[in-house]
Amino acid sequence: MEATRISLNDYVLTGGGANGESYDNKHDPSIMLKLYFPGKIQQPLDEMMLARKVYDTGIPTPEPGDYVVTEDGRYGIRFKRIVGKKSYSRATADEPEKVALFACEFAQMCKQLHSTHLDTTLFDDVKDRYLRLLEENRFFSTSEKDRLARFISDTPDEDTAVHGDLQFSNAIFAGEKRYFIDLGDFCYGNHLFDIAMVYLCCNLSPEPFIQETFHMPKSLSQEFWRHFAPEYFGAGIPLKEIDEQILPYAGLKTLIIERDTGQPMPVFREALKSIL
Repeated sequence: MEATRISLNDYVLTGGGANGESYDNKHDPSIMLKLYFPGKIQQPLDEMMLARKVYDTGIPTPEPGDYVVTEDGRYGIRFKRIVGKKSYSRATADEPEKVALFACEFAQMCKQLHSTHLDTTLFDDVKDRYLRLLEENRFFSTSEKDRLARFISDTPDEDTAVHGDLQFSNAIFAGEKRYFIDLGDFCYGNHLFDIAMVYLCCNLSPEPFIQETFHMPKSLSQEFWRHFAPEYFGAGIPLKEIDEQILPYAGLKTLIIERDTGQPMPVFREALKSIL
């Protein structure tokens, strides 16, 4: 697919992340741009094609536009901008007294997402992704990899949607509308792989990361989980039982973190002790 050439003179920088930056169009408030860092060409194209497939399933997500390139050779994607949006993490940070409301709304969004059945010929299997990450990992021993691979393979199969990076900053609302964003890791499979990211962000991540990324103290993110879990799993299930079920799946996220950091992460590996 050929990229549409655009000028960054038409855009204003609004934010940034691990892979790139976001911009709003100066002349058209309905357009936003997700622009990747220099050197990334295939990734934005792959994400754009995936975003279109996800959008076509009916899952609430901003409508993707076209694949673009700037004068300095950076590639990205244009989306229909959600005017007046706020993420659930930012909303919680800004109004901590509403943490229960925001956590329950986010949990309902997740339940709906995880009840959406997909054509599995169109998307990757989450288990295949984790097994590839495990094979590429340089820090686990062969015996540890064997045990982790058995755990991943033994997880019951599901044909329902998995966001792939289910942080509470990746769900937004504007008025009565709710949307998922940043769906570059979208796939299908068991919902526990997805909920594990919610747990990790709220409970396992260190305080400085939570402060910097979600703009709140860890005590507030933990409170978010305490409201989220019973809304998602059911009020009759003890929180300790939910945590024990989720913990090893949260630990598997170390495969992603170690890939990205290039070093072992003992803080997250601790969650895998029931497997290893």
